[in-house]
Amino acid sequence: MNFEFSEEQKLVQKTARDYLAEHSGLEVCRAVLESAKPYDTGLWKGAAEMGWLGAAVPEQYGGAGLGYLELVLIAEEVGRALAPIPFSSSVYLATEALLVAGSEAQKKKYLPRLCSGELIGTLAFAEGSSDFLDPGFVSTRFDAGRLTGEKIPVSDGDIAGLAVVLAKDAKGAPCLVLVDLGASGITRTSLESFDPSRSQARLRFEGTPAELLGEPGKGFQLFERVLDRAAVMMAFEQLGGAQRALETTREFTMSRYAFGRPVASFQALKHRMADVYCALELGRSNAYYGAWALSSDADDLPIAAAGARIGASDAFSFSAEEMIQLHGGVGFTWEYDCHLFYRRAKLLGLVLGSAAEWREKLIRRLESRDAA
Repeated sequence: MNFEFSEEQKLVQKTARDYLAEHSGLEVCRAVLESAKPYDTGLWKGAAEMGWLGAAVPEQYGGAGLGYLELVLIAEEVGRALAPIPFSSSVYLATEALLVAGSEAQKKKYLPRLCSGELIGTLAFAEGSSDFLDPGFVSTRFDAGRLTGEKIPVSDGDIAGLAVVLAKDAKGAPCLVLVDLGASGITRTSLESFDPSRSQARLRFEGTPAELLGEPGKGFQLFERVLDRAAVMMAFEQLGGAQRALETTREFTMSRYAFGRPVASFQALKHRMADVYCALELGRSNAYYGAWALSSDADDLPIAAAGARIGASDAFSFSAEEMIQLHGGVGFTWEYDCHLFYRRAKLLGLVLGSAAEWREKLIRRLESRDAA
């Protein structure tokens, strides 16, 4: 059995890496982090022109008509570059929600604009420090075509033009609704983020016009389905960042000398980098399983997605932490890039729910499967 990606898929990945190497060096991420800009508009336009925003969207809706195996490889390169663009919010979440639950009219209305980059989308589900495992955390209300409540934090909520919002209908059942964020009755507040290169916002809805997305009464099931699909794509983005952090750390330790030899030659550092490599490869194995399940719409997807999310979150966090430590004293300074990886690792590890929550999900899903 061949677990490798095809030559055509690897070409897609190489093209993405080459483009980002030229247009999205770490100085681009740093420039957004150190300024008031929420994202790099030029890079976002370039991603749209390259067809990345609609990689897995059928051509009839303005997409490239490729597939999820191509999309996850693009996501890996976006993560490797620490690209400061709303890629995950718009592509993994809003676009996927429309593909999973949208009507034909909704797909035709929104997907072409999302694919072209004209419209930025997001998924608004969190309400503070909520437990995403329990539908009871939702208090935002959708009744008679109007939405009332608050979502915080919302990734890229300050720049998005379209939000998919998790709410409760008049009967108290969870539902997904589409909201034009340019409509009346919306208050947006930018939040101070641990990683300012990826913006966060508070969205307050006060009788805001909205429309139902998907089947009534199935909102939480649809939400979990979208989250599972996003978890696989996010896993590859996290692996890209983890791999880059390990490579950068290796290069630094090879060029730093102590007692007349590279510090990378000392056994203690070798062991620590080997531990990072093992965590990365374990995360990659789980992500590959998730990519297969996503691309084939397999019944295993909920379990595979949880494994991918856990492995990639752990790998990126560990790689970024060790990057700081193995850079020695300079690893803690603003001038070095270690904190860029650390910030992104911590942010991506929380935006879809923490690894601890996904571990609980995995346990529940395995128990449910074994009991069936």
